[in-house]
Amino acid sequence: MNTGMEHRSPPPSRLSGTVLLLLAAGLSGQSNAVPGMDARIYDVTDLAAYGRRGAAYPNGEAGFHLGHSYCNSGSVNIPWVANSGGVMVDTYPKIAFLLARESGGRMVQVSGKTYLKHSTAVFNFSSGPCAPCNSSGGAFFFTGCSDTYSSGINSNRLALGPTTEIDPWLGVWNSQGSYFDRGDPSVGGAAATDRVKSLNSTMVGAFDAIKNRLEVRESELVVPGSFWGQVHLVIQGEPVANRQNNIQCRPVSFSWGGTAWSAAASGSSLTGSVLTQWAGASWDEGRNGNDDGRFLVAVKVTPVGGTQWHYEFAVHNLDNHRGGGRFDIPIAAGGTVTNLGFRDIDADAGNDWVGARVGNRITFTGPSTNPLDWNTIYNVWFDCDVAPSPGVFLVDESRAGGGAASVAVMSQVPSGVPSATLTSIGSGCGDCAASFYEEFASPTAFDLSNSAMTMNLVSGAYRVGAGTSTFVTPSGSPLQLADDSEVVVTLPFSLPYPGGSTTQLNVCSNGFVSVGSNGTTFNPSASAFLAGQPRWAAAWHDLNPGTGGQVIFESSASVARVTWLNVPNFTGGGTATFQYQFLPNGTVHILWQAMNPAGNAYLVGWTPGGGAADPRSTDLSTRLPAGFNLCANSFQPLTLGASARPILGTTVALTTANIPAATAFGFMQLGFTQLVPPLDLSPYGMTGCFAHALDGVSLGFVPSGTTYPLALPIPGDSNLTGTRVITQSYTYGPPLTPAGVIASNGLILGLGPQ
Repeated sequence: MNTGMEHRSPPPSRLSGTVLLLLAAGLSGQSNAVPGMDARIYDVTDLAAYGRRGAAYPNGEAGFHLGHSYCNSGSVNIPWVANSGGVMVDTYPKIAFLLARESGGRMVQVSGKTYLKHSTAVFNFSSGPCAPCNSSGGAFFFTGCSDTYSSGINSNRLALGPTTEIDPWLGVWNSQGSYFDRGDPSVGGAAATDRVKSLNSTMVGAFDAIKNRLEVRESELVVPGSFWGQVHLVIQGEPVANRQNNIQCRPVSFSWGGTAWSAAASGSSLTGSVLTQWAGASWDEGRNGNDDGRFLVAVKVTPVGGTQWHYEFAVHNLDNHRGGGRFDIPIAAGGTVTNLGFRDIDADAGNDWVGARVGNRITFTGPSTNPLDWNTIYNVWFDCDVAPSPGVFLVDESRAGGGAASVAVMSQVPSGVPSATLTSIGSGCGDCAASFYEEFASPTAFDLSNSAMTMNLVSGAYRVGAGTSTFVTPSGSPLQLADDSEVVVTLPFSLPYPGGSTTQLNVCSNGFVSVGSNGTTFNPSASAFLAGQPRWAAAWHDLNPGTGGQVIFESSASVARVTWLNVPNFTGGGTATFQYQFLPNGTVHILWQAMNPAGNAYLVGWTPGGGAADPRSTDLSTRLPAGFNLCANSFQPLTLGASARPILGTTVALTTANIPAATAFGFMQLGFTQLVPPLDLSPYGMTGCFAHALDGVSLGFVPSGTTYPLALPIPGDSNLTGTRVITQSYTYGPPLTPAGVIASNGLILGLGPQ
């Protein structure tokens, strides 16, 4: 390791020192922080395949790339300058990418150390969840504005440079002598260090199809599992406190067609590292004070028979510039460790990290040539006969630099020290969605042809069911819509909808109708759908009325209709015919006629937008006949959380959250016996609710808002170590269930001395 210090078994004082490291993590941001600067990635828009190379399938390599959307959610404009006086300037966003797979109980990165996007051209679009856009001209990403880069734009190799040239903690890049400055192959001489871009289209034109893109070994893609794509935004000067919205991940899929790969994004974009989506794992972050960035450590511990436990760790370098060079995990003095393993992102066994038992520590040490750099995930694992308890996972810095020699991250470790535990069980009930949608990742899955749907406005929310209207052959004038375009139409009445009313509608060529602009993107995305303006989507899809068919608007005092009549798919052939009918009482009919699904994905549904809660994709063909109700505003399930682990001699705040408005009263139950399995309360008029505690005491409360905290003193008696207290909250507020009562998740409080 190139750290300038010798590694050895740590003295006892090192564990005490980790307390200082953890305290340092709570200090203010990095040296170049600009108050109010906050950019937000809000969507991973798409994933595309870009050829392959090497040996015959499945032993070659394939290329892919991701698209993304982001916006300025801060209170200050973000400077955006890429060139001044002919030389490259470092004042603009950079965007990094990776692909990961969850399989066999492990979450791993499958893409290599991929190049990142230098976003050198500024655009300020008015759509997106940060709106309204406050653009006033100039070289800035203005507050409230957004920008979207498809995979095609992000995969342009003229703008892709090595992640290793970026300091992710400060967000800075030195253009002099950089990859862009040198060119590929290098121009040599003074031209390689003059800060004038030497990389040109002739050089890029000589690349193979996948060079510098998301390069993945085909052997990784044929392993069964769940795949994820991730996009990571780096902004120079953004305070670390504002970076929790800089990473988005989204489920993706890959398919081998015999001669080439295809790829697609599905589901919704989710905020945070892909490791936060690892099923059954817990995770935490730590950073090197104000001097360097963060590591995220995710852990999954499972019993493997007898007294053995299998420990799986995945470590994501979020924005630490010095990189990780060693992992250090405490183990009980009498503990036995076996089956140590390591995985990085290349196929070179010669640079693998080495795991060993060193005193009362389990260490994994890497060569200086293979540090855990940012935008990278490494994995380690082992078996141990010591059960997990909360403890500190240390990441030693690989390179010299400011700050401490190690970053401390709270995790689950085999230290053998009794610890207080906090476990959530089950989920609350009483939720109600304001939106609904069905996402068809594959066009051939679209199954709504020759069917209809009606949304009746009842008490400010939609009742959704099978269609009750009939298709009307349009006779109005076609709207002047081309590919990826929109027009505004005026209604002859005020149309009420959940959350408001309007006399105008924005009609997008790509199959959706909105209150206000949602842009004209052709790639449907559940996260963008929920984040934008109120929108009805009969078939959000890449449609092109510029090459055929018509989009026709006609209206009267009793109805306004928008009809896509034989409008071609942008790719794949075939056309689509469907119709919206808007009535003055707020009823909306959607009628699908002849649909020839082809090309990209489809999304169907309604949302009030504005960051509405995600109800997840639903199968409309099975739900419409019975119908379902939405709420004017989304309700989340009743939840119970704790402020801290129940350490002996401390006080824990138990907080009931997501309490519906007009709730009359509630109570919290505390008992010592857990119901396994939980008791289904549906027969008692609490549909979808479950009880987790059998006995104990009930503490009543009258909430004054959406949350209610209850202070629970934990006695300092050491004899209580290992005692388990099961808690759960209930509130009364009709009509979320027939009985009017809803239940939270349960919490198991395991008392301990630390």
